[in-house]
Amino acid sequence: MNPTPSWQGELWLASDYGLLAGTAGTTQPHAHYAHQFLIAQRGEVQALIGGQLQCAPVLVIESGVEHAILAPEQPTLTLFAEPLAFELQAVHQCCIEAGASMERLAKRIDDLPRRTLDARLAKALHRVRALEDETLPAEVLAREAALSISQLERLFTGSLGVSVRRLVLWHRLRRALALALAGSTLTAAAMAAGFSDSAHLSRSVRKQFGVRADLTLRHLRLRVLG
Repeated sequence: MNPTPSWQGELWLASDYGLLAGTAGTTQPHAHYAHQFLIAQRGEVQALIGGQLQCAPVLVIESGVEHAILAPEQPTLTLFAEPLAFELQAVHQCCIEAGASMERLAKRIDDLPRRTLDARLAKALHRVRALEDETLPAEVLAREAALSISQLERLFTGSLGVSVRRLVLWHRLRRALALALAGSTLTAAAMAAGFSDSAHLSRSVRKQFGVRADLTLRHLRLRVLG
């Protein structure tokens, strides 16, 4: 299946979730760290989730589950929510209650209580979310959380089912996409977020989201939420 360049609309980015409202395009099969919720703005949205074809007004895609969006040009509200921050069922309920309103859903997500984390994990996560440097080696993250690298890895994978590397990559992608949508070239955005070049960033975007960065980003408008 070839991806189409038809993703377009408005992207709102908060520290632990993102909302995309507009026209959905098809994607190649992919998997990413965030929970994803697809909300049809009319009719039903269609996706292949874990190898099963699903059609419904609201579809839930858990973190790490391979999926592909199949309905081209379907008006859709998409929510990406960090598993570290949110309980899946609580976010799902918000999606049902808010319907296809971007403003109502953002308000409900803002009001949701965040998960209580181990203090060391919370400190590490705060450092990752504040990612500004070009790189964030695991050694630095472990030191700032007062842990050894092995302790940090066990804390992430044992408690959360996600590796340090995968979480850092997610936030580097978030930073790169925000910079690109704000007007930076793909090359400048890639370098600022720690990717070796624009091709490295593009490969990561394709793997995480199943779309081409150069075709997709030009059609999106960015709003960074406080």
